[in-house]
Amino acid sequence: MIVFLLLGFTPWILLLTLALALYLTVVELRGLDLHFTRWAFWLLLVFLTHFVGYLVLRGYAVYRHRALAGS
Repeated sequence: MIVFLLLGFTPWILLLTLALALYLTVVELRGLDLHFTRWAFWLLLVFLTHFVGYLVLRGYAVYRHRALAGS
């Protein structure tokens, strides 16, 4: 969304990739078993920062899986 605000218009390809990133976020979050507020945080982060937010979520998911496997 920040990119869309900076550009002043919304190319259809960016909307498509945003929808894909949000879909992948939901798929990833279903496996993490998080509280609703954390779901909302991750969805809003990906919505506002697009691909960068999704990469941060993937890093968090890997960290969480490793932490749960180690304990």
